[in-house]
This record gives sequence, structure tokens and C-alpha cells, in this order.
Amino acid sequence: MSQAITEVMTPDPVTVAATATVAEAARLMRDENIGNVVVTEDYQVCGIVTDRDITIRAVATGQDPVRTKVRDICSGDLTYLGVDDTVEDAIRTMREKALRRVPVVQDGQAVGIVSLGDLAVERDESSVLADISAAPGNP
Repeated sequence: MSQAITEVMTPDPVTVAATATVAEAARLMRDENIGNVVVTEDYQVCGIVTDRDITIRAVATGQDPVRTKVRDICSGDLTYLGVDDTVEDAIRTMREKALRRVPVVQDGQAVGIVSLGDLAVERDESSVLADISAAPGNP
């Protein structure tokens, strides 16, 4: 039997409203020591924004992070998994679409997020990626 995605995902992902500013999203990432937040509109998942998105799509293009809204820089063509999906579904999806992380959604709301690191720790805990993923983050 296949392993459920809910067994390996990080539950209760940090979310930010699409109307929040890029600066607010960056502060959330700093405060939570994470590299991405799930973007919501009316409590429904509508995108994801990463620290790289902030750097490449906002800062490097000269946008003001205090005025720019998250909806303007987030990845909106979102791929997600459902709570009934399996680890194999996640691996296949991430491989096919070259994704590093995928939100897990139930009834339109984010209930978790699964990353390459989560899968590495689960499938090959002696791998370099698993070691890096399991290590504490930089302050």
C-alpha cells in the first residue's frame, strides 16, 4: 500500500493573503524561518510565493516591497496535492513539473506542504539532501 502524503507533509503551512505586501511575506518567512508561504484569497489557496520569487520578481525588477502585493509576484498557476494523494503522487508530480514544494489542499484550503526535502528524509534519510533538510535553519 502506498504511503499517504499526510504522513510526510509539513502540516499547517504558513499562509499570507494575496493582498499582503511583499515585505509582509518576507517578514513572515524570516519570523517562521521558512522559504515560502502559501498565498490565499478568501481563505482559498491561489498561489505560492518563495524567497526566490521576492528576489527575482520584486527586488531585482525594482519594485517597492512595501507597496507591491504578493498577488503580483506569486506563482499563480498552482499545482497542488489533495489529502488523499500518496507520496508516489507527490514524487511523480514534482518530477513532471520540476517543483521543489507543493501545497496539500483540502476543500480549497492549505492543510500542508510537501517539499523535496520532506521526500528525501522519508525515502533516503542518508542522502545529502535529507541531511541538509533535517538540519536546523540559519537564523
